[in-house]
Amino acid sequence: TETALDTSTGPMDSEKALGEKDLGQVEEVGSDFASSNDALPIPVPEKLSRWNRTIQSLKGFEARGISRVQPSEREAPTLAALVQMAIMWYSANITLNNLAVGFLGPLLLQLGFLDSALIVVFACFLGRVVARYFMGYWPAKLTTVLNLIIMVGYGTISCIIGGQVLSAVSGGTMSVVVGIVIIVLICWAIAVFGMKPFHVYERYQSIPLTLVLFILIGSAGPHFNTSLQSVGNTVTIAANRLSFFSLQLSATLSWAGSSSDFFVYYPECTSKRMVFAMTFIGLSVSFIFVNLLGVGLASGVSTNPGWDTAYSTSSGALLLAGFDGLGGFGKFCAVTVTLGLCSNTVPCLYCSALNFQTLGKVWKAIPRYIWVTAAAIVYLVCAVAGRDHLFFIFQNFLALMGYWLAIFVMIVFEEHMIFRQNKGFDWAAYEDKTKLPIGIAALISFLVGWVGSILGMYQLWWTGPIARHIGDLGGD
Repeated sequence: TETALDTSTGPMDSEKALGEKDLGQVEEVGSDFASSNDALPIPVPEKLSRWNRTIQSLKGFEARGISRVQPSEREAPTLAALVQMAIMWYSANITLNNLAVGFLGPLLLQLGFLDSALIVVFACFLGRVVARYFMGYWPAKLTTVLNLIIMVGYGTISCIIGGQVLSAVSGGTMSVVVGIVIIVLICWAIAVFGMKPFHVYERYQSIPLTLVLFILIGSAGPHFNTSLQSVGNTVTIAANRLSFFSLQLSATLSWAGSSSDFFVYYPECTSKRMVFAMTFIGLSVSFIFVNLLGVGLASGVSTNPGWDTAYSTSSGALLLAGFDGLGGFGKFCAVTVTLGLCSNTVPCLYCSALNFQTLGKVWKAIPRYIWVTAAAIVYLVCAVAGRDHLFFIFQNFLALMGYWLAIFVMIVFEEHMIFRQNKGFDWAAYEDKTKLPIGIAALISFLVGWVGSILGMYQLWWTGPIARHIGDLGGD
């Protein structure tokens, strides 16, 4: 699966699905901190090295960073391990941050229920070390930084929504800031140990989370305003449809830069069709499910005064309002959904650490768990600072990230399907600049793609010359 879109070659612990042998290997491979010191001009104090070895010797602790998993360390996946691909993507995306994307159609762009629902379905149907093979060693650093921004952005959104829900459940006795801190600490505790605890959590948390979401449908469904109509003239509605489609597409594309970070213990001979099928099923089902639920909740704001009042407080309060009538059990359901955000935020933290290490040998020498901690601090600061501007972050951040990801996906597709169709890649050379492409062609293509994006961009701070001709105000 190394030929998938990827930012790094971080490991995936699929617990017993790939055998106990794999889990042992994760602990034995050693740290990039230790393996990279010889290549660095700066000495590492012995005391620091001993401290690092002590931490990495903890049972179940994942020491590997971006070092490549050798073919000899991989095991042929069982059927259960292949199904785990779909389970992981499903679990990671039936979360509140993705549900809130569905709010944007009716509440931000004034689209009707049917328009929003159809766009959700069609838009949802439509890594950085590996990026070096497509973009070149130096240009790949640019896409690494952009992918870091994505991970931080989505982590920030998850923490804000989680904090809002916990605050709403407490009746305001707990502040949004305290709720954010709780979410960040839980996610950090899982991510710092690596993928093993995450995959165990991911495998089983989808069951109660799915049940709770169906309870939400039963509780809130009667209040969905399915007859809600789009607002505006024909061209304005068309522009808003296009903008909402762009936001939905950006959300589903967000994993393109990190998609195979979690599956590097699968052998290179793993069926490409099976990988595609499991990934497609997991992503499409999860995104469509929660976004349609988000559209339904947002549509009810216009006809339900209680929901309108809750929405004026926060998006998290609107979710809690969907459980009205269930009493204390409804609050329990809301907390369950909130804790489900961890399944989306933990992989973001994990990938952020690998992205940092991809920036260079000095960055790689710093252990993964330190980068996880640094990323968690960044998430906390950004979430606290942006807790009152959730929709602004959604509208601008999601679309902006979608632009570069669409360009990157096409570059990878062309390189893989046209230029290297029969040549393959020398994966062992991922750190050898002499064997990697310079990246001039890819960089030029990337910049040309951005020119097109700027011409068609519709944001609060910029409307491109093409975009401003769509509708009365413009369309993305």
